[in-house]
Amino acid sequence: MKKEMLLKAPPMGWNSWNTFFDQVTDDLICSTADAMVREGLKDAGYEYVIIDDCWAEKSRDEKGLLVPDREKFPRGMKAVADYVHEKGLKLGIYSCCGVHTCAGYPGSFEHEFSDARQFAEWGVDYLKYDNCFHPATLSSEMLYRRMNLALRSSGRDILLAACQWGRDNVHEWIRSTGAHTFRSTIDIQDAWRSIESIALSQMEKTAFCGSGCYNDMDILVVGMYGRGLNPETSIGGCSTVEYQTHFVLWAMLNSPLIMGCDIRSMNDETRKILTNRDVIAVNQDPEGRSCHKLPTYGSPDAFILVKQLSGGDMAIGFFNFGDAAAHVELHFWDMGLPLSCSMGLSFHDCLTHEDLGLQKESFSRKVEAHGCRLYRCSLQEM
Repeated sequence: MKKEMLLKAPPMGWNSWNTFFDQVTDDLICSTADAMVREGLKDAGYEYVIIDDCWAEKSRDEKGLLVPDREKFPRGMKAVADYVHEKGLKLGIYSCCGVHTCAGYPGSFEHEFSDARQFAEWGVDYLKYDNCFHPATLSSEMLYRRMNLALRSSGRDILLAACQWGRDNVHEWIRSTGAHTFRSTIDIQDAWRSIESIALSQMEKTAFCGSGCYNDMDILVVGMYGRGLNPETSIGGCSTVEYQTHFVLWAMLNSPLIMGCDIRSMNDETRKILTNRDVIAVNQDPEGRSCHKLPTYGSPDAFILVKQLSGGDMAIGFFNFGDAAAHVELHFWDMGLPLSCSMGLSFHDCLTHEDLGLQKESFSRKVEAHGCRLYRCSLQEM
């Protein structure tokens, strides 16, 4: 029987790294799974609970197998996976294509097939696969291909999330390795300039992101507000407006939506951003099309992104990366809609959930500093 595609849209979930760093435990993962259900995140589409680096003992056992840290995970990893699965969620875990992980724990180099079988036996559904400490004589392309083969022979469907950081023009070849997502950026920080830099760096790579293999722009920092144990990520925090723009950008650019804050204690604004079904629907659209950038008039720090959606709709995002409010104006002919066609666009505001009616020829809005607007539009006769 032919199997369905493992990944039909960018994956959604939560990852421990941004906020909890090396303090990942059985209790943290299980209580986070509880929060995914309790806070409505599971119902909004989030499904993966991902354990990042520092979960293992520093050495393999006498059989060469990975061993979960006995203090952090006293029940073992299968018990954690079983708990997560009972909640209707999926478990993710971390490894690395090198001899060590980035934090110095055992990597999967030359252990790919035995590690994949072990992950499958535990009930793992997602593997974040990093790029540290691999031999310089071997390409990461070959090593990611090797782990893909190992996972496919493990007897379990396990999503492969290649954390490659954008080296060696990864966007040009990663799809051929069988990976389902790929990191093509440096690590994100909980700071507006980091969000801005990552987003701008990916504008020319949208054509390489599509159904089955998505460009992972790194874990969301929405709701962190400068809190967290990771000294590299927890820089200073962002405003709620900046977190909203961050989430909309990741949605428009088809990035996986992997939360990184402590969802067990998130505030109402964070919950509102992360569970916005109109924005999530743009990210999860079944056609998986990339967006394109349009010129705008006025502020050089403002721009417009347009993304074709299934059913004939389109998503239109107004963004202002400037430090002052900007007037952003869209002329429909820049989208390919001529004046002579007697067609207009019906606008639905994805952030306020208001219907704005049928617009002809152009549409404009004032966008606050570091802010955005997002609309779902459909063509209609005037």
